[in-house]
Amino acid sequence: MQDFIAALAQIAALCRKELLALFKEPASRAILIAPALVQSLLFGYGATFDLTHVPYAVLDQSRGAAATELLARLDGTGVFQREATLATPRQIAEAIDDGTVLLALSIPADFDARLASGQAAPLQVILDGRNSSTAGLAAAYVGSVVGSFNQARGGAASAITLDTRSWFNPNLESRWNLMPALIAALSMLQTLLVAALSVAREREQGTFDQLLVTPLTPMQILVGKALPAIAVGLVQSTIIFLIIRFWFQIPLVGSPWLLYLGLFTFTGAAVGIGLSISALSLNMQQAMLYAFLLIMPLMLLSGLLTPVRNMPPILQVVTYANPLRFGMDIVRRVYLEGAGLADIAFDFVPLLGVAAITLPLAAWLFRNRLA
Repeated sequence: MQDFIAALAQIAALCRKELLALFKEPASRAILIAPALVQSLLFGYGATFDLTHVPYAVLDQSRGAAATELLARLDGTGVFQREATLATPRQIAEAIDDGTVLLALSIPADFDARLASGQAAPLQVILDGRNSSTAGLAAAYVGSVVGSFNQARGGAASAITLDTRSWFNPNLESRWNLMPALIAALSMLQTLLVAALSVAREREQGTFDQLLVTPLTPMQILVGKALPAIAVGLVQSTIIFLIIRFWFQIPLVGSPWLLYLGLFTFTGAAVGIGLSISALSLNMQQAMLYAFLLIMPLMLLSGLLTPVRNMPPILQVVTYANPLRFGMDIVRRVYLEGAGLADIAFDFVPLLGVAAITLPLAAWLFRNRLA
């Protein structure tokens, strides 16, 4: 029992040393906290797929009551902002070419007359296709406004109607899907770097050899290096979580305890990868290079922006070695769906598998590569 207590005291001393090395300089403290704040706000406001501002131009050659009503509906959405009222078709190309507008709506001269006589009245929508996804969304929004306009004017109603309800994201805001995933994704960036630089920094400064001749075993060194990095990762996740919950007002549906259990497991797997990188690196520059080489594939194969099920089968298999995929799945499902432990139990298996491989690997590298 005394030996166990002594071992814990040694690990605690090593953890204290690691935390002091991280926080002793104001610049280091700023680097650990400021990126989480800045990136959360940038992703929340900038990296959104919702179309909230569509500048457009209109060429109204009809100037009738129906055309005026349609344009009033378009302007009343709060999404479409009329930037120009054109006089000739030639001005359409000029407005789109210089980027002033995303689309131009051309209403023919016989628009009102056709509607009054019960004929089809075509509209011309010219889109800026340089950003195809944004143009597609804008075209869909125009289509929905035209559809509501037709219904209001007594258009034929279908015998079968759809009553659509969106679960877990009632307003269909892309921010609700993206922001909870950032609790895992953004914290992993810092956690991986902190862990990757841990041993490499000591090796570069010449202090790791001194650590090896202490009574600490490789496993104690591993735990002493891992726990501060895990703590940093959880603090980063908490900062991002608070921003998402209270700044962006995205409600947490599930259990916070289950959320943090998943984050702890995920962060442990990420730290194992970082410590393995650190043990393999001869200096801090190598550690940073290896970490950045890994971060981009981990992000792309995580399902952050594109669903894993849409990837080629071989890449879907590769994602099982990516802890970020399962960490984000846990966070999204607990945060948005209110999933219980039984619902996300499978996600813990790959995370524990990665941790069970990388953490002992790092301990072995401590003893054999650096001793």
